[in-house]
Amino acid sequence: MLTDIDHIVRARLRSGPGGREITATLRYRRDDPLAARITFPAEVSLDGAEVTWVFARGLLTTGLYEPAGEGDVHIRPSGPEHTAIEFRTDEGTALVEVRTSGLRGFLARVYEAVPPGQELRHLDMDAVVAALLDGE
Repeated sequence: MLTDIDHIVRARLRSGPGGREITATLRYRRDDPLAARITFPAEVSLDGAEVTWVFARGLLTTGLYEPAGEGDVHIRPSGPEHTAIEFRTDEGTALVEVRTSGLRGFLARVYEAVPPGQELRHLDMDAVVAALLDGE
């Protein structure tokens, strides 16, 4: 049974004149069924380390069709072929555009691995409780 999905996408970092082409990796773990991840290579981060953002897979799905997001990650359509993903931190904001077809391909695999409404069947409640207790 499929447990992890890695999906490489080409993206354009729009946080500069003309932008910069980069490769990012979308990741999904069946044992964390409500989350999606996107990892950027070290050469595009401020501190020279690989950066991974975690957000709801539903946010990514909604952002393909309409603006979505209230916190550090905002996603919205950007023309007919791209989706804009905006990452906000205290240090600043990064805007990345990804081909919508690549995001749809990733989500198709994600929803095949864990269909909508089946997430709780795959959630490790012991790990969730342990993480909550560690946060005290």
